[in-house]
Amino acid sequence: MPTISRKKPYRIGRSRTGLGLFATKRIKKGTKIIRYFGPLLDSKKKKDDAIENKYLFELNNRWTIDGSVRENIARYINHACKANAESDVRPRKRKVFIRAIKNIEPGDEINYDYGTDYFKAYLKPIGCKCDACEKKRKKKRAEARAERARLKARELKKAERKARKEAEKEAARRAKKAKEKAKEKAKEAAKSKEKAGLKPDRKRKLDSKPKAPSVRLKTGGSRSKRKVAEGVRRNGGASARRSRPASAAGAPAMPQVTSAAAAGDLATLETSTALAAPNVGVSTSTTDEAQQASA
Repeated sequence: MPTISRKKPYRIGRSRTGLGLFATKRIKKGTKIIRYFGPLLDSKKKKDDAIENKYLFELNNRWTIDGSVRENIARYINHACKANAESDVRPRKRKVFIRAIKNIEPGDEINYDYGTDYFKAYLKPIGCKCDACEKKRKKKRAEARAERARLKARELKKAERKARKEAEKEAARRAKKAKEKAKEKAKEAAKSKEKAGLKPDRKRKLDSKPKAPSVRLKTGGSRSKRKVAEGVRRNGGASARRSRPASAAGAPAMPQVTSAAAAGDLATLETSTALAAPNVGVSTSTTDEAQQASA
């Protein structure tokens, strides 16, 4: 590394891209900082035209400065898209000076723009590492992260909405099924209740129907009982008066019959009284004999 006088306002130091030139004193705007020098190359000569390196500084179509020599301290100045210095080219004198375009504070790195051709040939493939480009890249990375986060949040919201809709549909489906089950249970309960309540109603209806009077006889058995019932139905309620047996002396006396209709009512009343009175026997006379007795 070449030695630099302490009187010079710069020094060589480590930078982001390797070695760089840093200010040791405050450099005012417009001040000439350093000269970029080296052997002059004539493009008309094949020998000079064949030289290729990163430190060639083109003055015009013919003359080029080869700044790869170690004595050229200006070659340590790095490129920057937003530089604090610039190259002051003087083709007639075949000289190049680096001049400050901003006030440079101590410790700041000195840099200038290398130009479009150099940038496309050497810097673009690997990416510019100056502060401005780093800031741009950081900004782009932050925007990309924000975009990814936004897309992720959108996807999460979509997934949440979808899950919520599915849950609502499932809840509605379950509610519908529960409602249908409740309806079915209610129907079954109504049917079972109807079936359970129908038999007593029928029994009550059957019990409410008038039954033909049946008389329990001592000697005639079931045949005489049926005959008496048939006689009552055949005569249409006008049955004969029955003579009371001697054992039924405690029973109330029956009134005299004045007409056929009254005789039928009296026979019906007598039959019901005979059924209600315990241990009361009825004679074995037929309906014809009862009619004769009433006559």
